[in-house]
Amino acid sequence: MSMFTILDISGTAMHAQTVRLNTVASNMANADSISSNKDETYRSKQPVFQTILDQTTLEPKGGVRVKEIVESQAPLKMEYNPNHPMANEEGYIYRPNVNVVEEMANMMSASRSYETNIEVMNTSKQLLLRTIQLGK
Repeated sequence: MSMFTILDISGTAMHAQTVRLNTVASNMANADSISSNKDETYRSKQPVFQTILDQTTLEPKGGVRVKEIVESQAPLKMEYNPNHPMANEEGYIYRPNVNVVEEMANMMSASRSYETNIEVMNTSKQLLLRTIQLGK
């Protein structure tokens, strides 16, 4: 495995964590949205990752990619508030199934994973530079 493959793997992981961070940001931005209809209410979204492994070439490749982004099947929050302008005919409003505490933990985890991959890339770069200096 060459050092460039390590950079490719870290690059795919950083891209996946970027998608994860953007999904968390979307969930957090919509956490307080309200709807009068169950079908129109925002649902929490989470990325599903898939490993990349291709051993058909002379040099094996690896990494991670975002396979899909799925909506949470957790129940929506119904709130009785007949005075709210968005209330339906029964007086209920619907809130998203976004758990802000879980989203914050998810954001911290994604951020740390991103930082770790930056460190892997920096260490690989330093190793490549030292290898070049050995040849001088």
